[in-house]
Amino acid sequence: MKKNIAVVLAGGTGSRVGVSTPKQFLKVAGKMIVEHTVDAFEKNGRIDEIAIVSNPFYISDIENIVLRNNWKKVKKILKGGKERHDSTLSAVNAYKGSDVNLILHDAVRPLVSQRIINDVVSALETHHAVDVALPSADTVIEVDGDFISHIPDRSRLKRGQTPQAFWIETLAAAYEKSRLDPGFKATDDCGVVKKYLPETPIYVVAGEESNMKLTYKEDTYLLDKFFQLRRTATDDMTAEGRMLRDKTAVIFGGSYGIGAETAALLRQKGVKVHCFSRSGTHTDVGNREDVKTALQSVMRQDGRIDYVIATAGILHKEPLATASYENIVQAVNTNYFGTVNIAIEAFPYLKESKGMLIFFTSSSYTMGRAFYSIYSSTKAAIVNFVQAIAQEWESFGIRINCINPERTKTPMRIRNFGNEPDGTLLSASEVAEATIRTLASDYTGQIVDVKRKREA
Repeated sequence: MKKNIAVVLAGGTGSRVGVSTPKQFLKVAGKMIVEHTVDAFEKNGRIDEIAIVSNPFYISDIENIVLRNNWKKVKKILKGGKERHDSTLSAVNAYKGSDVNLILHDAVRPLVSQRIINDVVSALETHHAVDVALPSADTVIEVDGDFISHIPDRSRLKRGQTPQAFWIETLAAAYEKSRLDPGFKATDDCGVVKKYLPETPIYVVAGEESNMKLTYKEDTYLLDKFFQLRRTATDDMTAEGRMLRDKTAVIFGGSYGIGAETAALLRQKGVKVHCFSRSGTHTDVGNREDVKTALQSVMRQDGRIDYVIATAGILHKEPLATASYENIVQAVNTNYFGTVNIAIEAFPYLKESKGMLIFFTSSSYTMGRAFYSIYSSTKAAIVNFVQAIAQEWESFGIRINCINPERTKTPMRIRNFGNEPDGTLLSASEVAEATIRTLASDYTGQIVDVKRKREA
């Protein structure tokens, strides 16, 4: 039986993303993109071996990543070339003479599903060449200069993805013939097989929208959201309970609303929860000594802190010109300095436990609004703060994330807006559930959106 070799093509330089770091090394959902990609093949039971083809300048980086992840299936780290087809040929030559299938996949498609991989491997049992593609959602036009020359039938058009997979002798034969073509150009490997072995049928496996390729900088935002959606779709609350059991969590702002709901849900899962708040324990997060004292008391009692969750916040909905300076200072101290104080004081405990720190922003952080100037600006600051310290503290094993709920029914909101129809607001329990999912994830530096479920 042929061995199935996953070939992860990681030779890109990131020029179109517009960053100095090659795009396969950018971080999304707590890991480098290439790590997510290799993970997908590492855990697939039908993949026998993995080869990573890298830009020669980054071979040592790939080696370190392999060691850090303790991947068992990665057997070869190969040098790529200037063009994509050079990387393919590197893999073909490395396995020449072996009875194998080569399953070539872009390193910057980190959300390839197990269904796609399984379907590709199954197709290789009867087909020499396999592609993955999606129907075209848009009308495609062919142009001559600035004018339309032809409009192909959209029902016959598909958008290609990867993996692309081949019996090695088929792919090797196609490339051998291509050497005789002085005008050789290749955009993908199925194109090479189609052109130089036209008698070889290429079977098409159904792709998925989430199996997107990181091409431009804006794509990192979409990848973030796809990872969040995947996490929600595959959520297993029982498994999360096992992961969280016997851990210790500290919640600042745990007397009511989202904090209280999160505390209750964590206790159901066997977590030891300690709540601190201005109303319940006279703890002011804007006062660093209060935060320090609270965390020290938990350490004396439980001997560890695994999670710190900061839900404390103040909203005074009023015009800046007529706001009392006392209200302004109180909001800035709680919403922003409280965030900084909690992070600084939690650092040594989370460093020891390799734990997670969660803050909360608001959907208003994306745009300053009248009557929200202090609240919106402090919430925007929290987002930037989380993203920055997530990078700073990654090497310590500390994960930091930020929950961004839509409008939520909490006592603070009722005080500022009065009664609103329940169907227009998230419940505090829904936000608490999203918080628990985040605690059980390996995310770091993520802004986790929580939205109401809309009726179809």
